[in-house]
Formats: sequence, C-alpha cells, structure tokens
Amino acid sequence: MNNEKVNSLQQARDKIDQIDVALIELIASRQFYVDQAMRHKQTVEDVQSPQRVKEVIEKVRTLAVQHAVDPDMVERLYHDMIQHFIQRELKEFRP
Repeated sequence: MNNEKVNSLQQARDKIDQIDVALIELIASRQFYVDQAMRHKQTVEDVQSPQRVKEVIEKVRTLAVQHAVDPDMVERLYHDMIQHFIQRELKEFRP
C-alpha cells in the first residue's frame, strides 16, 4: 500500500475517499466470488460453514496484526460481512 504524507485536512479526506471507493470495489468483488461459491454448495451446512468462518476470522486477525490494525475491529467487520453474505446465501439457497 502506498501511504504518503498529506499537507492538509482536505488532502487526507480525499485520500480516505479514494480508499472508500477501493474498499467498495473489493467488497463487490468478494460478493461476486461468494455468489460463485454458492453455486457449489449442496447443503445449508455448506452455506453456514462455521469452520470456514473461523478460518477466515483467524486469518484476517493475523493480517490485521501484521498491518498494525486493531484485530478486534477487523474481526467485527468481517463477522458482520460474513453473516450478511450467509443470510443472503440462505435466501437464495436451492439444494
């Protein structure tokens, strides 16, 4: 990631806005692949997959620490996002 010093509040806000666009694009891409994965799931258990959720949470907590980001915040964000995707999948799920 290219972190550069800024010289004003507006420059910082502009950078934050650019990051927000990138985050939304990444979430959209993640959603696309969640949808792709759903096509290969055969049971409700495959959709809910608590072991996979645990693995993802552990992985992102580790990544957060490596990048000096609060792992508890990252866990909450991912937990909410994963639960949203699970609920979305369950509405669409057709065994």
